[in-house]
Formats: sequence, C-alpha cells, structure tokens
Amino acid sequence: MVTHFRFCLRPLLCSLFLAAATAVAQQAAAPVPAAILSAGKVFLSNAGSDGGLFPHPFSGTPDRPYSQLYAALKSWGQYDLVGDPAEADLVFELRLLAPNGPANADKTKGASDPLPTFRLVIYDRKTHYVLWALTESIDGALMQKGHDHSFDEALDALLDDLKQVTGKSPAHAQAGTKTKTRLQDE
Repeated sequence: MVTHFRFCLRPLLCSLFLAAATAVAQQAAAPVPAAILSAGKVFLSNAGSDGGLFPHPFSGTPDRPYSQLYAALKSWGQYDLVGDPAEADLVFELRLLAPNGPANADKTKGASDPLPTFRLVIYDRKTHYVLWALTESIDGALMQKGHDHSFDEALDALLDDLKQVTGKSPAHAQAGTKTKTRLQDE
C-alpha cells in the first residue's frame, strides 16, 4: 500500500509543481509606460558616436546612425517626428558606443572583446525621466562590407525592438522600414 501511495503521489506532486511553474510564467509582463504607447510626436536626439568607428570599421560619418534611424522612423509612420524637443511627447536619444574592454584577452576564461553597441533611450519629454532603453550590439566582420552589413542589421534590430515595445511588432510592421539607406554594391 505504501508503494502504491508513493507511486501515485510522485506524479501528483510533479503536476502541481508544473502547474505552479506555468502560472508564474503566464503572469502578465511588466507594463510598457503609457506615454510610449500613446505618444504621437517624437524628437530624435543624436547623442553621437564614440571615436574610432568611422570611417573604419564602418563607412560614412559619425552621423550615419542618426540619419539611418531618422529615415526608418519616418518611413515607419508610427510617430510624427518633430524638429524641436519642446513639441515632442517623447525624446529618443540614439548613441553608438564603442566600449573599452579586453584586447586579446584569454577567451578560454570567458573574456572577450566588447562589440560596438547602439543604445536608444526613450525619455518622457515633460518629466525628463527615462521610460525605456534598448540596446543592440553590432557583430564583428572581416571586411568593410561585412562591417556595414552588421551595422545595418543591428540598427534594423533596434527598430524591431522598438516596434515590439510599442506593440507594433515586426510581423505587423509596414514594409520598407529597414534602416539600410546606402547603395547596394554587393
């Protein structure tokens, strides 16, 4: 009888544990601030690019990230882009970071060279509080075209992240919102 009881108890405990784990996993995600969801006007701020990234490994000038994201936001049409932050509901601050880190570190111990990273910080214009921040790393490459391709992919991924935050996921986004604006010479 004791063996039968153990035999029945084990699956019952497992099912209770799985039910509890599922309930925790299905809890609502943290809410996106209402200001992000209801904003109509956005000012895109160019916080610049760290030194040493242009013209190598990336072609163009340090304003390239700003120009490409501006064009993509305009094409997306979710927000009205304004030229004065005082007119905006939100301020999007874009920066391209070139973090310092190990050079030729012993990668067998977990250290690696950091990758350049886009950071988009969303501020409430009225309160100046950070509402959300998004980051995307740019994968490395061997040649100029590869670096530029990785640059474009990371900026596209940043825009996709923004679309997911706003509820306009990439699957529902309009065609033609990719940030790639350079000529194809591949």
